[in-house]
Amino acid sequence: MTAAANPAMRAAAIQMNSGADVDANLRQADALLAQAAAAGATLAVLPENFGLMGAHARDKLAAQERDGAGVQQEFLANAARRHRIHLIGGSVPLASAVADRVWQALVAYGPDGRRSARYDKIHLFRFSDGDEDYDEARTIVPGDSPAWLETSAGRVGLSICYDLRFPELYRSFGDVVLIVVPAAFTFRTGEAHWETLLRARAIENQCYVAAAAQTGSHPGGRRTWGHSMIVDPWGVVVASRAEEPGFVLADIDPLRIADVRRRLPALEHRSTIDVR
Repeated sequence: MTAAANPAMRAAAIQMNSGADVDANLRQADALLAQAAAAGATLAVLPENFGLMGAHARDKLAAQERDGAGVQQEFLANAARRHRIHLIGGSVPLASAVADRVWQALVAYGPDGRRSARYDKIHLFRFSDGDEDYDEARTIVPGDSPAWLETSAGRVGLSICYDLRFPELYRSFGDVVLIVVPAAFTFRTGEAHWETLLRARAIENQCYVAAAAQTGSHPGGRRTWGHSMIVDPWGVVVASRAEEPGFVLADIDPLRIADVRRRLPALEHRSTIDVR
């Protein structure tokens, strides 16, 4: 089925200011999801670490869940079923076989409440700049396989935050109508690169990109950039939000995708040369 033959899908990118209280974070997410669903969303994306932004990176170890069971996964399944939407949980800390490290797992659920996809974050963020020092490899096991979600509107490519800087991951998705980027970009890196990278991924893959962000100040002094947005296949920001919690909403229009690809068939012009 071509993109133009697919039905439209209304996507929502949820922007949150999560803290150290998982229950409070889930209540915040639930209220925003209800508003997005009432506005017609049939797919919604929650940001990275929607359930927990602790004071320390190791806080996620105490909140880790067994794959298939736990309060965050149960919340996602129930919310997807209740609102009859595809729901993408930006990341849940899932237990791994490695002591003191977890999987940073995106988990998606269909309108029936059943899990439809899992993606383990491949690229782990490391950044040091004065007072800021991040190294996710200390507490996270990297994934090794790309993943996507099949919907009636077409394929949805799955990624998390720092993955945004690695375009080869997005090429591996194949023909997608939408790429999701749940994130907790730092204020410093977000101010410099967030929108540029999102628009680049949309332009080069000629598809929509929905980016759901953490925003504001969090325990431990971390500050995130916010600016959740949805970008169309021409690189136009069609919906955006600055720094307040809330959501952005846009239709994933198959006719827009088809028109961009017809006028500029860049995907057909890709070289088969191995440039590694």
